[in-house]
Amino acid sequence: MPVYNEGENILPTLSSLYAEVKTPKVVHLVYDFEEDSTLPVIKKNLNRFPGLILTKNKYGRGVLNAIKSGIEAAEGDAVLVTMADGSDEYAIVDQMYGLVKKGNSVVCASRYMKGGRQIGGPLLKRTLSRLAGLSAYYLTRIPTHDLSNNFRMYDKRFLDSITIESEGGFEIATELTAKAFKSGKMITELPTTWRDRAAGKSNFKLWKWLPRYLHWYFYLWK
Repeated sequence: MPVYNEGENILPTLSSLYAEVKTPKVVHLVYDFEEDSTLPVIKKNLNRFPGLILTKNKYGRGVLNAIKSGIEAAEGDAVLVTMADGSDEYAIVDQMYGLVKKGNSVVCASRYMKGGRQIGGPLLKRTLSRLAGLSAYYLTRIPTHDLSNNFRMYDKRFLDSITIESEGGFEIATELTAKAFKSGKMITELPTTWRDRAAGKSNFKLWKWLPRYLHWYFYLWK
């Protein structure tokens, strides 16, 4: 779980995760800098969340480097990437883990399959994300309707077998899913409801990161 000044959101998010997820877990909260507003809140409440570890981003600031640091620190047989802003639906996590145990390398939480929903968020971002996901599903037959949602669970053996090439932001989920598909790994999806953050400001940089999303989108067609 990468964090960036999520002091307002982190306790509700973690409370939901711990209430909903029954699978034994270690939670790596990956932060960039010591002044992050998330840290004092967590340090006062560590006893509420068994298995929570504060993990320093070892590759330099940014969500990509935080996710990479968390993946490396994880020691379990499956790795869940989730955001700290309360947008993800933790009621499906135990099912996601069950699907990894059945042999899936990637389990996607899908906003755009039947039963999935997206509530809030910028209209342009929502539209581009849906267009990319559905066009990839129908035209390349990748087995997920949602190519870009970072709320995913991965088989750790798959993660250890590849080199991450993403350079900037949240496109890492698209890269990992595309590489799994191209290498013949099993991928599946579950419907999810995504909700826009209740507090704070998103650090998503649409125009800066769009070319990198497109790179992995077109990688599917090679």
